[in-house]
Amino acid sequence: MWSHIVSVAYMDEFSYLNNADPSQIEELYNAFKKDPDSIDFGWRKFFEGFQFAKENYPLTKEQKLRTSSEFKVISLIDDYRKRGHLFTKTNPVRTRRKYSPTLAIENYGLAESNMNQYFLAGQEVGIGRATLKEIIDFLNQTYCQSIGIEYMYIRNTEICAWLKAKMEGCRNTPDFLKEDKLEILQMLTKAVDFEHFLHTKFPGQKRFSLEGSESLIPALEAIIEKGSEFGTKEFIIGMAHRGRLNVLANILKKSLKDIFNEFEGKEYEEESLLGDVKYHLGYTSIRETKKGKKILLTLCPNPSHLEAVNSVAEGIVRSRIDHIYNGDSNRITPVLIHGDASISGQGVVYEVIQMSGLEGYKTGGTIHLVINNQLGFTTNYLDGRTSIYCTDVAKTIQSPIFHVNADDVEALVYTVQLAMEFRKTFNKDVFIDLLGYRKYGHNEGDEPRFTQPVLYKIIENHPNPKDIYLNKLIAEGHSDISQDDLFAKKFQESMETSLIDSKNMKKSTITSFFEDTWQEFSKAKDEDFESSPVTAVDHSTLVSIGLKIAEIPPDKKFFRKTIKLQNDRRVMFEQSGLIDWAMAELLSFGTLLREGIPVRISGQDSQRGTFSQRHAVMTIEDSEEKYIPLDHLSEGQPGFSIYNSSLSEYGILGFEYGYALSSPKILTIWEAQFGDFSNGTQIIIDQYISSAEDKWSVMNGLVLLLPHGYEGQGPEHSSARLERFLSLCAENNLQVINCSIPANYFHALRRQMHRHFRKPLIIFTPKSLLRHPLCVSPLDAFTSGGFKELIDDSEANPDKINKVVFCSGKVFYDLFDEKEKSGNDTIALIRIEQIYPTPIKQIKALINKYLHASRLLWVQEEPVNMGAWPFIHQVFLSADINIKVIARPASGSPATGSINFHLLQQRKIISKTFDACDCHRLKLECKMVCIGNQWRAFEKEGAVIRQKKNKSK
Repeated sequence: MWSHIVSVAYMDEFSYLNNADPSQIEELYNAFKKDPDSIDFGWRKFFEGFQFAKENYPLTKEQKLRTSSEFKVISLIDDYRKRGHLFTKTNPVRTRRKYSPTLAIENYGLAESNMNQYFLAGQEVGIGRATLKEIIDFLNQTYCQSIGIEYMYIRNTEICAWLKAKMEGCRNTPDFLKEDKLEILQMLTKAVDFEHFLHTKFPGQKRFSLEGSESLIPALEAIIEKGSEFGTKEFIIGMAHRGRLNVLANILKKSLKDIFNEFEGKEYEEESLLGDVKYHLGYTSIRETKKGKKILLTLCPNPSHLEAVNSVAEGIVRSRIDHIYNGDSNRITPVLIHGDASISGQGVVYEVIQMSGLEGYKTGGTIHLVINNQLGFTTNYLDGRTSIYCTDVAKTIQSPIFHVNADDVEALVYTVQLAMEFRKTFNKDVFIDLLGYRKYGHNEGDEPRFTQPVLYKIIENHPNPKDIYLNKLIAEGHSDISQDDLFAKKFQESMETSLIDSKNMKKSTITSFFEDTWQEFSKAKDEDFESSPVTAVDHSTLVSIGLKIAEIPPDKKFFRKTIKLQNDRRVMFEQSGLIDWAMAELLSFGTLLREGIPVRISGQDSQRGTFSQRHAVMTIEDSEEKYIPLDHLSEGQPGFSIYNSSLSEYGILGFEYGYALSSPKILTIWEAQFGDFSNGTQIIIDQYISSAEDKWSVMNGLVLLLPHGYEGQGPEHSSARLERFLSLCAENNLQVINCSIPANYFHALRRQMHRHFRKPLIIFTPKSLLRHPLCVSPLDAFTSGGFKELIDDSEANPDKINKVVFCSGKVFYDLFDEKEKSGNDTIALIRIEQIYPTPIKQIKALINKYLHASRLLWVQEEPVNMGAWPFIHQVFLSADINIKVIARPASGSPATGSINFHLLQQRKIISKTFDACDCHRLKLECKMVCIGNQWRAFEKEGAVIRQKKNKSK
């Protein structure tokens, strides 16, 4: 009842009531009738007025009937807005599913006899007093033709009102000038003819054709033109492989000769480059709009992991907003092109859109275009998702969703222009579901009739979008379209010429991708990793930065533990001269900021630090105000950005990779809450971080911080899976380090920004060592030298050493403690701080130093099939160095969940290293991996532990 009353009476004055839930108003009214004082004052007065009108100005029977009919029409209008998208003509090759109830007037208590009756409800759609027929015609044209729109679920009334006014103001019907139509036709011609040319010239080759959705090309052109009108200077496009070659050729204007040459499968000009298939490559270009404005376009390289590129593209955009466009997101627009199966099936889509409004990740709104083929590889859409639409994920962030028939190119161009205007107005994401089809199989060598015989019989006889549009223009009376024939002929000739030229090319080349951004950097060579540059900071600068970090502003009130933390930090510089891990990290950030190098770090709980160690951001007591010491080092310093991320790994790491890709002069860091959380990022690690330089000639300086170390916290919080990263290492593609001292961590971060090249840096960071009394570094370790790839045993006498133990990270402190306790001076403990690129020359030099050593050991906490050993073993073997291992036994799980068993294993590792294992004396079978051999595991010790537990129970 109430939705009708509110809609008719004073629609403009009480428009806020239109967005209230009628059932809730009904409940409030019933509560008012029982007890007026039980409801809010405002609603009470509203209902009092309603009651007054009802009692003092009763309607006549005729008025009641009239009002009732008006209410019915209002309800019909409301349902067209809410449900009209279910009854559109948006599907070019399928009969859409039936939904009930329909929008038939009988379902609203109206009849054919009402069709010529006039209704004031016409005012609701802006056509004034109108017949029911006129109102329905208006609604059908607006909401049920080639464009379907979902927007009434949006809670922001301003957005709803804006969309309603824009769409109903023109009945969602484009009205293009003749010259606009000709330009659309020309873009459509290029899209269709390009695909046909590839199909005939390179039969059977994979190209992931755009055929069936070629209207994407004039749509992208319209986005660029409209964006340039709004002040956009740059577009970053992320897409999977379908249609990529068409986008490269006709939107980014990549040379046709180069594209055709890539079909020949020739070697690359750069011998060290492995390259990638043509439909994965990226490209950057500058082109002009119709009005002569220069626009920078970038298509991001992307593997076959479909939606993986989304977060990478968003990270690139955010980087450029921050550092090129001074925070103005209207100067750059991200465009993500999805597949229907992937947008509904890939979780990273959800991760990325949930980032879209977060402070550290927002990019001013993204244009999402879905190439909706209505099936996946061979999977029917009915088997590919539960939701009605593939775009239903967009509703989680209250984005409007347009569904458009791909055969109606004008409708699509109109829609993307509206989407660009929406983005400019509200800086929010908008989704456009382009319903088309896939003319051939998933790739051109596939037979789709195996699984979709009925659909592909329809597709076989379906005309392409160009012919459909051409016939439409002829029907409209555009008889001079012969210009298009001439245009098509010239385009065909240019493709033929480019094909001939491509055959004369001897090799392929990976074309420019952010070439200007990376022009100051060069590729690394083997000798660049033999030693590290000096990254020391002079004493006075270091101390001044440290004291600034430890400063407590007198005008702000802090939590007492925060004050103690800051006082402890000040003591490090004023008294002890010993710097712990967290302070070393803050010093590395501070010194880089002082040098004019911005720093960005993000991750779950990164501001405080997972282990309550960093406290880079401090909260003022009894408030939400934040204080960031690193923002107060000096006048004119660059920004220090640190964000607590959403509970996402895949999406956030991709974002930070993209950020670093666009900003090689900024230290960009992603931190995992625990190292094993990087498991969820494996696609980004495999497809971008470890291999992009080989595949796409793309460098990247992203830093990953992965907490790692065996402290008895169980299998989920022990291992950052060092072995996985090392298995990806080759040709100096990654830097993998496991530091044991704060100063080396300090220098590692600074080194990352003081080289002429960029490589991803994977740092296995500590947990218990953050507060270990021995894990500190003196000030002079920061004011001299640089990163040490290897740390020798400073107390070892080469003449006495008979065993050299190599290790990395936390286990060193357990070994050192045992060495000190036992007074053993026959063992040298050497720390390999950089596991890859492995400092093999330095290792050999130390082995030569300890000439009397008869045994070389690698000691690690991890199981023998995990950790660094599988990699170290191969490296030492290749260098003809015989080394044995002490480790936990091989396991399918990284660690035990029993603290007692953990401690037993840890004790065995140390005792085996120092030949103090008592298994032989006790005649027990030892299960530890010991000097190259492996026995069965602590069966007897384990049995004893279990016996004791059972007795205690």
